[in-house]
Amino acid sequence: MTFTVRPAQPRDAAALVALASTIAAEEEGWLLADSRWRSAGEERHYIRTIQRHPDAALFVAEAGDGELVGRLTVMRDPHPSSAHVADLGLMVAASHRRLGIGTALMAAAEDWAGRAGIRKLELHVFPHNAPALAMYEKLGYEREGFRRRQYRRAGGRFEDVVLMAKHLS
Repeated sequence: MTFTVRPAQPRDAAALVALASTIAAEEEGWLLADSRWRSAGEERHYIRTIQRHPDAALFVAEAGDGELVGRLTVMRDPHPSSAHVADLGLMVAASHRRLGIGTALMAAAEDWAGRAGIRKLELHVFPHNAPALAMYEKLGYEREGFRRRQYRRAGGRFEDVVLMAKHLS
């Protein structure tokens, strides 16, 4: 399977909304959002904002047929004392998981982070997402903590998350 990782473009907005909405609707609850994601217009605005922002990046994985099958957002922490830290958010289409797309997107984030002077990347992952935990650990991310009732889903249910991080230098 061939795919390309590249920076997101405003023209990707509708496809990214479709990807996020599909993943958000999965029974396992991989995303915090419910099946409604931002509109394509809101997503286009978000992409343009990220493009102008020196402390953030948005990458997509594009399959050989042009379908967008993955997305990764990386953003520097805004506090001056932790400006060396950036947070990651990753999603990959169910049909394209375990094919190296997540790993390639994570590599793009690490490359960006190195150029941006980031020394630590961190992310949250649900404890029930064993494949993601395994991938992150394989890439050198370590479990730094367990955050109980960290997020509240629509409907009021709380979710725990595992805090993972990788020190780049």
